[in-house]
Amino acid sequence: MTSPTSRRTVLTAALAAAAGAGTVASAASASASASAAPTSPAGSSAAPGALVDNRFWHTYTDWRCGAGDGTRVLPGPRPGVVIAVPAGRTDYTDPHTGRTAAWDYATWTSSVHRSAVPATEVIASWNARTPAGTWIQVELSGVYGDGTATPWFVMGRWAAGDGDIRRTSVDGQGDPHSSVWTDTFSVDDPASGVRLVSYRLRLTLYRAPGSRLTPTVWRVGAMASDVPDRFTVPASTPALARELPVPRYSQNVHIGQYPEYDNGGEAWCSPTSSQMIIEHWGRRPTAEDLAWVKPGLPDPQVCHAARQTYDYQYEGCGNWPFNAAYAATYRDLNAVVTRLGSLTDVERLIRAGIPVITSQSFLKEELTGAGYGTAGHLMTVIGFTPDGDVIANDPASPDNDAVRRVYRRREWENIWLRTKRYDAGGKVRSGTGGVCYVYWPTRTTPGQQRVLRSLGLL
Repeated sequence: MTSPTSRRTVLTAALAAAAGAGTVASAASASASASAAPTSPAGSSAAPGALVDNRFWHTYTDWRCGAGDGTRVLPGPRPGVVIAVPAGRTDYTDPHTGRTAAWDYATWTSSVHRSAVPATEVIASWNARTPAGTWIQVELSGVYGDGTATPWFVMGRWAAGDGDIRRTSVDGQGDPHSSVWTDTFSVDDPASGVRLVSYRLRLTLYRAPGSRLTPTVWRVGAMASDVPDRFTVPASTPALARELPVPRYSQNVHIGQYPEYDNGGEAWCSPTSSQMIIEHWGRRPTAEDLAWVKPGLPDPQVCHAARQTYDYQYEGCGNWPFNAAYAATYRDLNAVVTRLGSLTDVERLIRAGIPVITSQSFLKEELTGAGYGTAGHLMTVIGFTPDGDVIANDPASPDNDAVRRVYRRREWENIWLRTKRYDAGGKVRSGTGGVCYVYWPTRTTPGQQRVLRSLGLL
């Protein structure tokens, strides 16, 4: 079943628990003020009056416009950034194993992006390859509307595997205006009027000392948003009847399996959803990838997805960027975390053949046919009925055959897009405000390119 406590509730309670992070290089020579760096040449991806602004660095020009220290830009059909000559060496003490190791490192810092949406929240995501013996760190620094700057916040320390470091978010980060909750930079008091108006991202690429290994980062970016407090959202008008052939996997068939990864399958909604979409695009783990899974377990690739998305600080598989990063470890897949404005946006993606993974919270009586309530759950939208109702692959199902569900459009749209809700005790809680994952292959059709570009994802 789904996790009994909401992701937001867990994050809010976790601020006091700071992780001992060791001494990781963070390119101290770079200025903490984003206003001091060159401005991104790309225009804003947000339309007038929009609530979300996306900016992703992924083209050869994007990488060349950043500032590298020990990195070089990799040309080709999928440009990226790699280690050329390390800028230095540093020690990192893994807070989850206690091991201290030396690492060579190099950095790349993006140009400044001035968001079209002065933001109360920013969520970074990235696509990278990290061979054994390598890993990356992603940081964000921004400037508020009054001209003051944030420090560099760690948005994730990530590796595809878990043999070198334990992938982790970092708790206990904040400044007088904002905090980082696992994977989300958030203004503490949006009612104060404080907004982040621009930001930069910084990559630190690590490899074993003296080796010629390197991570490769193909995409890094962020979604900035200022979603208003709302218990209900406007209804959209149905405009599409289509269903995509997406594999169906139940998280509940894995209950009790590998409890070291967030108590087993009952909390694996996010990696289970990610695995469905990965396989929709024709990718899947190899036999070698799955060799660690106990023989005879059903759908071992779901166990694999849970292990590969597990955040050792959050102690769960629901870290949004970690799920996107896992998806992008598969050949020529792109993956981002964003927010969408309505089911109309989802319909446009479905029309182009792109399913969407959505995050929502609800009481049992708020979603007819679900049969459960949840403080935080991921499911996959695969289509719409002729009446406009949502066809979802819901991993919180007793078995794979029961995963396909049809939910009432108005109920589903509201629980996904709202930012405020009441829990079973009548207390006000937060909602995700339209957070979703979008995964797509590098080779796309013109129609897919148009919709992705219109949403600021290309």
